[in-house]
Amino acid sequence: MAAGVGKTYRMLGEAHEDLLAGVDVCVGVLETHGRAETQAQADGLEILPRRRVVHRASTLLEMDLPGILARAPEQCLIDELAHTNAPGLDHAKRYEDVEEILIAGIDVRSTVNIQHLESLNDQIAELSGVKVRETIPDRVLADADEVVIVDVTPETLLARLRDGKVYPDERIQPALNGFFKIENLTALREVALRQVAEEVAPRRAVAVVEASGAGGGRVAEDVPRAVGERLLALIRPEPAAHRLVRRAWRSAQRLGAELDLLWVRRPGVSPTEDEDRQLSSLRRLTSVLGIVLHVDEDDDVAQATVRIARQLGTTYILLGAPAPFRGLRRLREPLPLKLMRLLPAVDVRIVADRARRPPSDEP
Repeated sequence: MAAGVGKTYRMLGEAHEDLLAGVDVCVGVLETHGRAETQAQADGLEILPRRRVVHRASTLLEMDLPGILARAPEQCLIDELAHTNAPGLDHAKRYEDVEEILIAGIDVRSTVNIQHLESLNDQIAELSGVKVRETIPDRVLADADEVVIVDVTPETLLARLRDGKVYPDERIQPALNGFFKIENLTALREVALRQVAEEVAPRRAVAVVEASGAGGGRVAEDVPRAVGERLLALIRPEPAAHRLVRRAWRSAQRLGAELDLLWVRRPGVSPTEDEDRQLSSLRRLTSVLGIVLHVDEDDDVAQATVRIARQLGTTYILLGAPAPFRGLRRLREPLPLKLMRLLPAVDVRIVADRARRPPSDEP
């Protein structure tokens, strides 16, 4: 749920167990952040040298992907999966390095926080007030053979923070005043547990362990997933669309359904410069999440939606909260009601935009 719960410590402990069992294990990336207990846990493990990269007059230590492939261990430990690599390396993101290592036949153990999942980006920002910039596609977690939650109570984590076991002294008070507020940690813990219960447990073996590593994990039983659903999210190239896309994607994952996006644009009207930027940003997001974006030209959004929904076999439509009509437009039938009338067999859901202020009553 957050830094300092003991993910890296737990990963190193499991590596020692595998080493004793005769597995060829080495460490590709270890980030101790100055934590003495974590550093001590790494004793006895082979730690590969890092790769030095010069960027903007600074020397950065990055994971040596060619070195790991040349060493070819049976198992490699790679900390901080969501890390963004320095420019000029083999891949932009560390999870892409990991994918290449897996293709080479090397098993990987890695660590990640719940706030690094792409589909949760908006939700985490709303909960914590912090916009996380480094993310991984949800498919990376879904493809894991095993997921281990390293779980502590918020009170325990705050005690560790105050004792100097998470950050150095100068960072403790800013952390307590910012991300490490107890209400934030409580919410993040709940999100992490729900993520496994709803998204991962039905498909993968899951273990929930204490931060100390004591006790065994419980493997969740297989749970059947819903079938036959297909979602369609109506978007426009605007900032609010990102939140709608992520919420729609998570809904689709819970239902075990396909998700399509649809933007209905007016015929003959070219996108503005801002719309082009927003559309490019949306395409990057859809690429990460693996969603198909349809663009259709029609003066009537409802009719275009009906046509596309029937072509795709849509069973569920999601759209953002419509802006309030003014003047004679108040007499028009709202889009959600129109879609419910034209597609009586399709469920319609309005996704709230928490960033939007309620309309003023002033004329």
